[in-house]
Amino acid sequence: MIIKVLTLFKDMFAPMKQSIVGRAILSNAIDFETVDIRQFSSDKHHKCDDTPFGGGSGMVMTPQPIVSATRAIDPDGKLKKIYLSPRGRRFNNAIAKELATQKDGLLFLCGHYEGVDQRALDICGYEELSIGDFVLTGGELAAMVAIDAISRFVDGVLGSDNSHEEESFSDALGGMLEYPHYTRPAEFEGAKVPDVLLSGHHANIKKWRLEEAKRVTKQNRSDIL
Repeated sequence: MIIKVLTLFKDMFAPMKQSIVGRAILSNAIDFETVDIRQFSSDKHHKCDDTPFGGGSGMVMTPQPIVSATRAIDPDGKLKKIYLSPRGRRFNNAIAKELATQKDGLLFLCGHYEGVDQRALDICGYEELSIGDFVLTGGELAAMVAIDAISRFVDGVLGSDNSHEEESFSDALGGMLEYPHYTRPAEFEGAKVPDVLLSGHHANIKKWRLEEAKRVTKQNRSDIL
């Protein structure tokens, strides 16, 4: 899968070279590229921001570098374009799964300062996406969160294609939160693993996991029950 990112701060994406996503990039399951917006600025100093019309504090990213970069990276207009913004629709597991099926790939735009000139978003056709009801200093961390979640649904990224089937928000759990996990030793500092998990009785284990998923969801996120 092709995933490209337009950013002013390429070095922030160093974590993408680590762990599961890093291995997926090395194995070419994900074709990942970060692109510096500054190199597309027509300003002799590669400036990419200016003061907002109408007044106000902070700076706004100017449209020209973003539009030029988008057209250079995606000349045929095939990539699904996403701008990380608190104004966007709320990102969730279903959207991650949906975006993982984009056959032509994804292009993420990371805003900074007070945001991006609206004309750049409109001209290039960026969809706004939010990872939560809070504001970050820039879109890079939000992009990494979204890319990590999306990558898990791309074939060849996880060790097993079934690894995401019984996780929080999955269809197998009816959209509930995931049940608790345990591993060896069976007893640690006086705390024991529930007997049912040691029983080998798969039907009882499945029942216990569903009951625990309901309990955890009611306790922590009753709004999604």
